[in-house]
Amino acid sequence: MQHIAHTAVEVIRAKRDGHRLSEEQISWVLGGYTRGEVAEEQMSALAMAVLLRGLDERETADWTRAMVDSGEVVDLTGLERPTVDKHSTGGVGDKITLALTPLVAACGAAVPQLSGRGLGHTGGTLDKLESLPGWRARLSAAELRRNLDEVGAVVCAASERIAPADRKLYALRDVTGTVESIPLIASSIMSKKKAEGTGSLVLDVKCGSGAFMKERGEAALLADTLISIGTATGLRTSALLTSMSTPLGENVGNALEVAEAVRVLRGQGPPDVTELTIALAREMIDHCGLTGVDPEEVLSSGRAHSRWKDIVRAQGGDPDAELPEAAHVRTVPAPATGRLAVLDAYAVGVAASRLGAGRTRKEDEVQHGAGVRCLVKPGERVESGQPLLELHTDTPESFEHALAALEGAHEITDGPVEPDPVVLERRPGARHDDARNGS
Repeated sequence: MQHIAHTAVEVIRAKRDGHRLSEEQISWVLGGYTRGEVAEEQMSALAMAVLLRGLDERETADWTRAMVDSGEVVDLTGLERPTVDKHSTGGVGDKITLALTPLVAACGAAVPQLSGRGLGHTGGTLDKLESLPGWRARLSAAELRRNLDEVGAVVCAASERIAPADRKLYALRDVTGTVESIPLIASSIMSKKKAEGTGSLVLDVKCGSGAFMKERGEAALLADTLISIGTATGLRTSALLTSMSTPLGENVGNALEVAEAVRVLRGQGPPDVTELTIALAREMIDHCGLTGVDPEEVLSSGRAHSRWKDIVRAQGGDPDAELPEAAHVRTVPAPATGRLAVLDAYAVGVAASRLGAGRTRKEDEVQHGAGVRCLVKPGERVESGQPLLELHTDTPESFEHALAALEGAHEITDGPVEPDPVVLERRPGARHDDARNGS
């Protein structure tokens, strides 16, 4: 490709006026921004132009490639197992990674799960796992490779050298009102997944009050955009659209969710968490071409629970240690008799965060024992005064703040209630003959 000199103003104007950006323009501006040659205010203007004018499929794929090229790509070639990862767009009580990763590893795949921390009303996988004494989120490249070889999975923090353009742009979008752009959301997700070196990817795109995408149409558009990027960049990708109107499972909070995930691995977990874990495992196993493997059988056999212990120990944790418990507990009683019709996921997530389970700023510390236990799920009958929710915290002064978030969060009715299905829809991607690395 012939090199052409560009300026940031030229690229901003082009997108402002609705023109299609060339691959070279995108590569130049993201590279320059990563190196500090394109100013923050200029990238802010471009991000707003993208929000208002959009990026087409080709531009979005080029944007993703440029963010991948801004840093290092993990080399996972030569592993004996096929590699596959799962990404969730975030929800409340979403502890699926904790049970899914050992299950898929026990089925014969390698799962390089690079995860993040919670911010706002959604929890972070790394915060949850740090409830386990000794567990380490940061691994060297050699440790990551060794753990994939020996136990079939890692759940760890991404290196700062992975897609640094995305890391910088993500922070900028958060303070410039440009978070909602679907092309920028999709390229952010896919650049990190492409850079981590996985052979294929399954997406859990959530929709509902507790999800980033509130409407099913928005969630489907995001899923299709993610799949399109995967296809364009050679990464086999498919998606499940899943419900996030109600918290997933019975527990929201770090140690509370770890304990629930372990119950799933022992065959004693809540039906919705178990169902979604198995559904995503089936999709991931299909990507890997692991025919004749039934994740439901692997789960019931105990092999996934055993693999969980191996994965935790390989990162310095003690899977048998007592988990932290909050010092203070308060129950929220049901205001009436009937069936629980609504338990708003967003409100429960905000309450859990206010109790100490989450953070409002990246530098905030989390309380590992804090959170909310959902004692009744939509569709179940409840008596007036019966405990509906249980609030856990080390800071009892936060109870009132959490209770304020829960005002209007639940509805009880006399009539029948039909809870939302867990999996709303499957969005298949293009098939490849071989899902292994290098295909």
